[in-house]
Amino acid sequence: MSERAVLHGHWMHSHEEDTDTERVYRPATWPFPPSRGRTGFDLRPDHRCTGFGIAPADGVEAYAATWELDDDDRLTLYDDGRRAVQVMQIVSVDGDRLVVRK
Repeated sequence: MSERAVLHGHWMHSHEEDTDTERVYRPATWPFPPSRGRTGFDLRPDHRCTGFGIAPADGVEAYAATWELDDDDRLTLYDDGRRAVQVMQIVSVDGDRLVVRK
């Protein structure tokens, strides 16, 4: 990936745009339609991250994490114990859309 800085920001899952093979994320400011919950993550330049899961009552549940992007465009989120909690193979990314393989 030639421009890693484009990953910095708050991304939320836009499940309405998913395909059989790809998962789509959009900036948190995107005009999403109503949903019973969305997952996502906020990637900061210092490799700290906040992950967002769906809470039991369909709200958002945040957790602290770190992130790394390897040379093969594989984005990994790690919990506090350095265990991988999410691994995503990036297909494409620009300022408005992040696409990863399912």
